[in-house]
Amino acid sequence: MTKIVSPSLLSCDFMNIETELKQFDSAKDIWFHLDIMDGHFVPNLTFGNPIIKMISKLSKHPLDAHFMVSNPAFYIETLKDVPLHNFTFHYEAASTPLELVKEAKMHFPSVGISIKPGTPFESLSDDLLSEIDLLLVMSVEPGFGGQSFIEGTWDKLEQIRVKKLANSYDFSVQIDGGVSNKNAEDLFAAGATNLVAGSYVFKNGPSEYLNQINSLRENN
Repeated sequence: MTKIVSPSLLSCDFMNIETELKQFDSAKDIWFHLDIMDGHFVPNLTFGNPIIKMISKLSKHPLDAHFMVSNPAFYIETLKDVPLHNFTFHYEAASTPLELVKEAKMHFPSVGISIKPGTPFESLSDDLLSEIDLLLVMSVEPGFGGQSFIEGTWDKLEQIRVKKLANSYDFSVQIDGGVSNKNAEDLFAAGATNLVAGSYVFKNGPSEYLNQINSLRENN
C-alpha cells in the first residue's frame, strides 16, 4: 500500500508560495492539499479560484482540493478546466451527493466525499461509497488548522475498515486534522492511506519539510 502524505498549504508561507512549493520537488508520494473555505460552510475564508489556478501551474505534485463550501457545484463548474487531481466536497453540504460525485467525475480523475467528526459514517449510502474514489474523515472540526486530533475518529476508522472489507470497496481513506508522528503509524495501520498534515509539516521551517513528511512514514 502506498502511503500518501498531503501537506496542507493552508499552513505554508503564502507570501512566498512558489518558493514553498519548490521545497517539495524531490518528495515522493505526496499530494498538495488545498483547503478551500467560503466563510459560510465553515467560519473561515481562505483562497479562491485565482490562487488555485496559480498553484496548479506551479505544482509538480497532484493537487488535492478539499472544498469546505456551501455550494460545491459552483466549484465543479468554475474549476473544471483546472488540473486538480482530487476534488473532495462535504457530504453535509450536498442535498444530492451522489449526483454531485458523478458530475465531478466528468472533470477530475479522483472525487471524494468528506464527513465532519459529528457525521456518522452510516450516513453514507452504499451507492455513494461504491462511486467515490476517496473518503476524507475529518479528525478535527473543519475550518482552522492546528487543532487536536479527535479520539472518536478511531471508532469511525474501524467502521470504515469493516464496511470496505465486507463490500470490496476500493476508495482511499484520508485523515485530516491533528496528524503527527505520534499517531501516523496507528492511522495507517487502521486503514488510512492518505494523511493530511499542515501545522506538523510546516512548523519547523523549509529545511525540515521533507524530514517532517518522512517522520510520518517511519516504522510504517
